[in-house]
Amino acid sequence: MSMPAPGPNRIARSVLSDETYFVIRDMLLDHRIAPGQRVNIEALAADLGVSPTPVREALARLESDGLVVKTPLRGYSSTQLLGVREFTELSQFRDLIEPWTAAQAARSIDEAGIEAIRDELANARAAILREADGAGSYAALTEHDARFHSLIARLAGNELMVQAFERTHFHLHFLRLYMASLAQTSRPEDEARLIANAFGDYYRSDGGSLALDEHTAIAEAIIEHRAEDAARLIREHIESSQRRFEPVVALLEREG
Repeated sequence: MSMPAPGPNRIARSVLSDETYFVIRDMLLDHRIAPGQRVNIEALAADLGVSPTPVREALARLESDGLVVKTPLRGYSSTQLLGVREFTELSQFRDLIEPWTAAQAARSIDEAGIEAIRDELANARAAILREADGAGSYAALTEHDARFHSLIARLAGNELMVQAFERTHFHLHFLRLYMASLAQTSRPEDEARLIANAFGDYYRSDGGSLALDEHTAIAEAIIEHRAEDAARLIREHIESSQRRFEPVVALLEREG
């Protein structure tokens, strides 16, 4: 029996499980597979133009990342968004780990690291200036935020710390991308104001983002080998982010 015609997400060449993993991960992160949605392996395989085997392998990896969950007799589903308790716990985890990584990066950064962190900031500013709509600029900054914090973890030179950070940061990235999509939807006035306040000055699209300003200050401390300042600035940045986004997390939890 011939396979169904592939859908628009078809992968262009013969697929290894790694490629399938990254494609499905992107579908989860940009919510083409919605939070909590059941994943039909056969339908997804047909959409990608592959057999079910690499899809199953990819979903097993994504389960270890925490982006999908497997339920007996039901199969795989996309993970739910973080609730207030999980968001608070993740912020506490970041408050413990990221000041250490920033300080360690400041102590050990070399010329290649300096170039990498400067390039990331420059690319982020260029990306948000290219995006004319709010949703595009929010998404660009959300992507930058994930890359920036991951880069600092890598500059610290501790691979186990990088793995722990990236696995937990997936959930925050997943949540923020969903929040960014809400900024462009029609909602009651009080809810729209709450979301706008979370993304307004922090992720505004005129190139003067507060998030980028804070990232720049952290980067300068790291580049100048000011370890204590780097740790303090990233802690303040995390706490500011938690205060700004926690009300939106609470709103989403009530809606869920």
